[in-house]
Order: sequence, then structure tokens, then C-alpha cells
Amino acid sequence: MKKQISLIIALLAILHAGFAQEPMRLSLQESITYALQNRASLQATRNEERIADARVGEIRATGLPQVDGSVEVGNNFIQQKTLVDPSAFSPAQLDPFVITPEQLASGQPITLEPTYSRPEPTEGGLQAITFVQPYSGTATITGSQLLFDGSYLIGLKAAKTYTELSRKATTQSEIDVAEQVSKAYYGVLVNAERMELLRQNLIRLDTLLFQTQVMFENGVAEKLDVDRLRVQRNNLKVEAQKTDRLMQLSENLLKFQMGLPQNQPIVLTDELAEVDIDMSQLHPQDFNYSNRIEYSVLETQRDLAELDLRNRRSGYLPKLYLNARYGYMGVGKSFSDVMDVRAGANNTTNRNWFDFGYVGAQLQVPIFDGLRKHYQVQQAKIAVENTKLGFETLRQSIDLELKQASTELTNALDVLDAQQENLALAQEIARVAKIKFQEGVGSNLEVVNAETDLREAQTNYYGAMYDALIAKVNLAKATGTLYTK
Repeated sequence: MKKQISLIIALLAILHAGFAQEPMRLSLQESITYALQNRASLQATRNEERIADARVGEIRATGLPQVDGSVEVGNNFIQQKTLVDPSAFSPAQLDPFVITPEQLASGQPITLEPTYSRPEPTEGGLQAITFVQPYSGTATITGSQLLFDGSYLIGLKAAKTYTELSRKATTQSEIDVAEQVSKAYYGVLVNAERMELLRQNLIRLDTLLFQTQVMFENGVAEKLDVDRLRVQRNNLKVEAQKTDRLMQLSENLLKFQMGLPQNQPIVLTDELAEVDIDMSQLHPQDFNYSNRIEYSVLETQRDLAELDLRNRRSGYLPKLYLNARYGYMGVGKSFSDVMDVRAGANNTTNRNWFDFGYVGAQLQVPIFDGLRKHYQVQQAKIAVENTKLGFETLRQSIDLELKQASTELTNALDVLDAQQENLALAQEIARVAKIKFQEGVGSNLEVVNAETDLREAQTNYYGAMYDALIAKVNLAKATGTLYTK
């Protein structure tokens, strides 16, 4: 039975190993590339680009022919009437009914009915009469073509400029993602190297504890010496556990910034020793404000403001349209008469439906709108002025950001150099203290203090290393060199 259970456990372990995901090996550049392709927020930003492209097509469509069709059938349950003077019409004018030879030859009685409703006498000699049938219907096709509109071409250009602004907004989001991924990547590198160093410290302290235990058993060392080292080891073990959990958290943050599933294992291929901090960035000589995407975005916003001003001014110009309309109108005393659209006898068309057509031009000339356009132009002028003022503010902001980022990196490098020297000294002190204790010329307390100082020096060194890497990313972003397409 035990063998069967062991076999099942072994099979489950093999299946779990088979289904386990392969770790994804990532350099910093590969991490950024993956994030740019898979980050959900960037996909939403790129959708805004597609919306802007669709708006260009929407505005362009207003300059193309507009064709509509309509069909309508209705019941004139209250027929409109008008007053007429019967003496102004002869019977032939009021009753244009023609008797055909076929009707005469048929020998059947012919009933003459007027095509209008029976007049109703009124005071003053006028009579109320209606020319409207109880049922009517229309089938119409209308078309129009814009011939001239001053705001059309400006609007089309503004839509294209807005598309450019959307693309620049996407680039700005990509730069932000590159910054976030870079900082998260460096955080994982620093924590991983610090974790490795803590493991080495544990191994070294375990060895020293074992040697001290042997010395105690041989009467060379005291029990107090062993207890001190055990306390030191317990503290170091807890710190290693905390650092390991922190490293897992930093990996999860990197996956989040990349848009990578949290259950996907990763292995970073870059090393801290390979990270190069370009000192020439501290004082860039050929810096151009246009390198910053914010400056380029403001330039496009200025172009949009100027186009809006031109569009407001074009409101004073006339608009010219070409219009056309063609259709059929039918009437009848009943709904079936209106719907009876088949050909009549002797291939004649149904006399209930008659076609009509119209073609013409329409000129719309603005005359007076209560000074509405005047105030719109004033608002657009102020918007252009504010955009131009924004350039000076942005330049000052960029200058301050450059100086701040440069100062932060300089300070971080100075601290890193000092902490690196302190780490080397602490390592040497710990080595000498251990030798002196083993040779019996030093105390165990010196060893414990040296180990504590070494651990503090290591923590300070990696903290300074992380600060320097973050300052490096901030300066690259400030100079506009962090990410370029």
C-alpha cells in the first residue's frame, strides 16, 4: 500500500513538473518591449488613436455627396381647405374630365365626377374647397453636395492634427511605461543580489557558529560566545526571509508594470555590474527642448488652437450647396388606391402617382448673429495666447527638472561611492575579527559587532545602489533619452 501511495505521489510530481510554466528570461530592453506590446493601459491609449482616425473620416464625409431616401404613406383625416371664388373658374377648369372613345363605344353609362370636393358656400361669395385626397403617399430621393464651406478644410486639417496629438499622447504613455518598468526591473536586480549576499552571510555565520560550538565543547570558548552567534544568526535568518518576500513582491510589481500574468515565472538576465551610468548625462551639451514629448505635445496643442481660431473666423464666410430631389407622389380616396402602383390599361402608368424633380443651388450668407461669432473669435485668440505662454512655463519646468535630476544622480553616486568603501572596510573588519577570535586573541563580541556592522553596510550599499539607478532613470527621462521610437 505504501509503495502505491509513493508511486501516486511521484506521478503527481511528474505531472506538476510537466505543466509548470517555463521561466521567461528577460533583459531590461526585452521587459520594456513586452510592456509596450501587452500593457492594457497602452492598448486603451492606442484605441484613442483609432478613434481620432475615425473622426478624420467622419469630418471628411461631410464634404462628400449626401443621399437619402424616404417613403411615406398617410391618412389626411382632416383635409385642409381653402377659399376660392367660383366665378373665376369655368366648369371646364374645375372639371377637367376627358371621355375616351373606348368609354363611348362601351355603351355603358358614364358618371361625371369633379376632381375636387364639393364646394361649401360661405359668406362673401367665396366657397371653401379642398384639393387634398383622404390618402396620400410620397417616395423621394434627395441629394446634396457641399460646394464651398470655409470651415470644412480647416476642420479636416484640425482633425488630422488631433490625430497627431493622439499619437504623441501614446508616445508619452509609452515613456511613462518605460520608466515604470525600468525602476521595477532595477528593484528586482538589487533585491536579488542583496538576497544572494544574505545567503552567503548565513553560510559564513553557520560555519563560524559550528566552529565556536566545537571550541566551546573543547573548553576554548564560552557558552556566551555560542549564544551571541546564535542570536546573530537568528536575526540574519529573519532578515533573509524578509528580503526574500520583498524580492517576490518586487517581481510581482515588475510583472504588473509589464502586463505579465502574476503566475508567470521570470528570470532577469541583466546584472547590476553591467548597468552603465552615463556621466555625460549630468551636464548635457546638446539638449533640445523638443526632445521632450511634453514640448512636442504643446506644439501640437498650439497648432490646434490656431486652427480653431481660423475656423471661428471662417464662420463669417458664406456656404454654397448643390441640392437635388426626385420622387413620386400618389393620392387616393382609400389606402388601396394609394398602394395600387401597378401599370394601368394600355400600358399607361397609374394615374394616382406622379413623379417630380428639383435641382438647384443654395447659398447661405451669415448676416447678423448677435455678435456670437465675434465673441467666439475672441475666446479662440485668448486660447492661442495661453498656449504660447505655456511654452515659457514648460521650458522653466524642464530646466528645473534637469537640474533636480542631475543633482539627485550626483548625490546618489557620491553616496554609492562612500557606501561601497564602507562595505569593503566592514568586510575586512569582519574577516580580521573572525581570525582573531579563532586564534584566541580576539573576543566573540568583536565578531558579533563586526557582523552587525557588515550587515548594516550591505544594506546601506544596496540602498544607495537602488537610489543611483532610480536617479539614472529620472535623468534619462528628463533629457528625453529614456525611450525613443
